[in-house]
Amino acid sequence: MRHNASFTSLSWIPSEAIPGLLKIPMVLGISHYDPPPPGHLDDLEALHAASSFRFANPLRAWIEVEDGRIVDAGYEGAGLISKTVASLGVTEVAIPPVAFPDLRADPEWGDGWVRFEQTVGGRTGAPIPRRVNRPPFVQITAPTVWTTLALTIHADGGSQYEIVGASPFPRHWFYDVDGNLVKKSGIADYKEWAGEMFGERSPWGNYQHELLVADAESELERILSKVIMQGGSKPEIRRLRSGMALTQQGEEGDELYLVLDGVLSVEVDGEALAEVGPGTILGERAILEGGMRTSTLRAVTPVKVAVARSDQIDRQALLDLAKRHHRENEAE
Repeated sequence: MRHNASFTSLSWIPSEAIPGLLKIPMVLGISHYDPPPPGHLDDLEALHAASSFRFANPLRAWIEVEDGRIVDAGYEGAGLISKTVASLGVTEVAIPPVAFPDLRADPEWGDGWVRFEQTVGGRTGAPIPRRVNRPPFVQITAPTVWTTLALTIHADGGSQYEIVGASPFPRHWFYDVDGNLVKKSGIADYKEWAGEMFGERSPWGNYQHELLVADAESELERILSKVIMQGGSKPEIRRLRSGMALTQQGEEGDELYLVLDGVLSVEVDGEALAEVGPGTILGERAILEGGMRTSTLRAVTPVKVAVARSDQIDRQALLDLAKRHHRENEAE
């Protein structure tokens, strides 16, 4: 009997992910941001044909089982990297990327299981002239992007995934065997990526970068995030350094917050109950319960949030969001 399993990452450049003057190519249309990937992954090849992401790492593997023993195992598929579309006035030019060879570790065999590990990535097509942090101190080619994923398949057909590492930029989303969005990179660090990730500093040079990840938000939060970001006037963007408080328990407040980048700790009576990352919407309980903050939100990393008015979101949606957050806190 053959058992198949998969774990997939999609990597993309969201709006507001690139700082300062480095946004100029985006503003001029020479390069572009990417639309958010879907909450459920149905057709990876169609997304690739539409250049809807920068690159994808579909780790697909199988085992063959006879009489309860694993007798064979192997990989399937290959990595995908998309072209960069540059607008040059009256025409568009597709700049081909530089795909590096997929790195696949020999399957690791254990008692009733096999573990697979795969790295996919390369360089996007558009050059990025920039200063870097070591010789030659100036680079023209784009930095290296990648994700390294692992997948363990058991003789009974069950499987577990691991996020071994990834480049600090762009944003990485991760999908389980059923195509469900389950994890996200907690922070997209353009500065570290642009200044450090070139030459030997990649898995192709035996270097790995540990990635901070957060649980994916709910489908309701994905819908509401579109309302906040695209539903009228542009929201205020607020930035916090590590350790700064976005809200304080017991204070008055009537703002909603959509986490765009970074990780926040949710603290009640000085105890951290949870950590939340990009895509999460926070602050609804104060609006529903008399305008008093019920928790302190503190930045674990540098954080960027979009600030929304309470009247931008339907009250029933806020009630549904509050119920979900209450269940999550009880489960911690």
